[in-house]
Amino acid sequence: MEKIKLQGFNNLTKSLSFNLYDICYTESKEAGEEYLQYIHNQYNAEKIEGILIKLSDIIGAKVLNSSKQDFDPVGSSASLLIAEGFPIKEDHLIHLDKSHCSAHTYPESNQKGIATFRVDVDVATCGEVSPLSALNFLINNFECDVLNIDYRIRGFTRDKQGRKIFSDHKINSITDFISEEIMEQYHSFDVNIPHENIFHSKLKLKNFDLDDYLFNKENYFNREKENEIDQMIQLEIEEIFNRKNIK
Repeated sequence: MEKIKLQGFNNLTKSLSFNLYDICYTESKEAGEEYLQYIHNQYNAEKIEGILIKLSDIIGAKVLNSSKQDFDPVGSSASLLIAEGFPIKEDHLIHLDKSHCSAHTYPESNQKGIATFRVDVDVATCGEVSPLSALNFLINNFECDVLNIDYRIRGFTRDKQGRKIFSDHKINSITDFISEEIMEQYHSFDVNIPHENIFHSKLKLKNFDLDDYLFNKENYFNREKENEIDQMIQLEIEEIFNRKNIK
């Protein structure tokens, strides 16, 4: 695609918001506590920060600053200030466009045995870099049963003639930027308002195998309750996907 000649630097802000949900079943209070510890080991603040650093590299942004924090009893956060720029010398970067990305985790284990792990990722970029190029990386880094994805473009830049440009790339749906291999695994639903540069997609895993949703099943799982647990987990997934209580 031919690049648009701009008057100055690109003022468009492209924002990607990502909610990822992973569901499982924990038979007992002990199993629930083990699940929370497992999530902490897998997605503590240091590891979340590492994912965001790799994300920044994928979209072609330079990390300027970072912070991270683990919380008691559960949950982690990481945030990066990033920029698109070019080096003048090895130790110097011209800061052209201001951007940031952040991630927050929300592990939960309730009394009925349903354990839910949610990750919220937000990426806001200005300039030529786009967060859409990191979609496949994000999905592959988390085990996702349900995904809610929002993308919007705000502000404007100008071409060489001074005419306003409200979007510098074509987009019909967020799912166009997700690989076919990933999309084959999910049902998807779109709500898009292209003329307002607002795009929303939600995805739900197609195949359901109960064994994939049982945490530490060797020690805790009661096969006599298999049908009940199966229905409980599928109901949880449907309610999260539809964002409403069904029962």
